[in-house]
Amino acid sequence: MSRIIFHIDVNSAYLSWTALELLKEDPDSPDIRTIPAIVGGDRSTRHGIVLAKSQSAKTRYQIRTAEPIASALRKCPSLTIVPPNHTLYAARSRELMDFLKTLTPDLEQVSIDECFLDFTGIAHRYSSPEEGAAFIRASVKERFGFTVNVGISSSRVLAKMASDFEKPDKTHTLWPSQIPEKLWPLPIEHLFMAGHSSASVLRKLEIRTIGDLANSDPDLITLHLKSHGRLLWEYANGLDETPVTSCPAKLKGVGNSVTLSSDVTDREEAGKILRSLAEKVAGRLRADQKFASAVCVEIKYSSFEKVSHQMQLNSPTQTSDVICRTAFYLFDSLWNGEPIRLLGIRTGKLSDPDTPVQLSLFDLQKPQTQKQKNLDEALDQIRKRYGKDAIHRGF
Repeated sequence: MSRIIFHIDVNSAYLSWTALELLKEDPDSPDIRTIPAIVGGDRSTRHGIVLAKSQSAKTRYQIRTAEPIASALRKCPSLTIVPPNHTLYAARSRELMDFLKTLTPDLEQVSIDECFLDFTGIAHRYSSPEEGAAFIRASVKERFGFTVNVGISSSRVLAKMASDFEKPDKTHTLWPSQIPEKLWPLPIEHLFMAGHSSASVLRKLEIRTIGDLANSDPDLITLHLKSHGRLLWEYANGLDETPVTSCPAKLKGVGNSVTLSSDVTDREEAGKILRSLAEKVAGRLRADQKFASAVCVEIKYSSFEKVSHQMQLNSPTQTSDVICRTAFYLFDSLWNGEPIRLLGIRTGKLSDPDTPVQLSLFDLQKPQTQKQKNLDEALDQIRKRYGKDAIHRGF
């Protein structure tokens, strides 16, 4: 029996979870899911960015995720703006995942509002995968009050693509036999992991649709986009054997490192690499809903000598900027000027969002921390749609 993979994605998670909480506090208040509304930013200062938007804000006013608040207000002066509540979102996410795990332990959470579920082992309980998906959607709506999309296929990438077809509260299939009809006519930008820069390169090669890519020479694509091009070609053809990895061991730390193709001798270049590593490490912390209290930087020189230095943080964090600034400080105190062969960042002393922490005077930096947190969340949403390398912040 071939695999049956579900991709389950909460519809407008932040907006839905916020709306339900507001209705719980005041049942007579408007449901922000039904009016032009966003989560994120500050109306009084017109600062911040859009973390989530209602359907009418998206379709009627063309408001986009990660768009500046000032721009969104120009499009819709009467826009309802609600601040984010990250503690609430973490709690709702846990409730959803705990429920789904009662159906099968074969579940892998990949972000705060989405997961893959291997349906293969429980398929015999239902007349069809579609019936199983309908049961999940109805159960989530009845228990929690929000909706999910379910994408169904034999691979993760196709299930992920299927769940994005039409929202909200829908089930879509994308079996390999349906690829030519459902997947290939879509613009190349719609392919999972095809970010702006990759799509731009492909369009210059006159590859405008996913079908164009699927039927192109993979060696040509690899020539222009390296290994990422090969991955995109495989995804366009529905090729993905990645398993659903359930019940991961308890994390002791999250890290990332890169062995460089050529030695780095320039601080600015090293800084760009550290920034990229910090973004990935922080993104993983947020996906796993963990906070780190320690950051470590590792350097391997061209002589293969290894050095590292660790620093305790004033309070636990999962913010890209805090991890990056700490990594820069450690790097500057560690690097002796010799050519660098490898750079790495590790975080440790992990804790859960609801773990009590001792606040310090440094926590008076709350406004900046919240602003950075909102930006991180918006970038996570962009990377969720277009892939991990879709966007990077400058050094």
